[in-house]
Amino acid sequence: MLSGVAVLVFGFILMSLDKADYGFGFLGITLGPLVVMAGFGIQFWAILHKDTSSTASKNSTINIKK
Repeated sequence: MLSGVAVLVFGFILMSLDKADYGFGFLGITLGPLVVMAGFGIQFWAILHKDTSSTASKNSTINIKK
């Protein structure tokens, strides 16, 4: 999730670096929003991703000998 936050911050910085009037240049209207949407996509994936190597699944396969 930290990488998603970093991408979001980078996208907002890109939008703020646009020197055109009111941010209507390439950075403010095209590249920055695409990077921000990618950051939100990373966050969405990080929240919904199921970790298959969790300790719960490892503990359920332990064989107990009597």
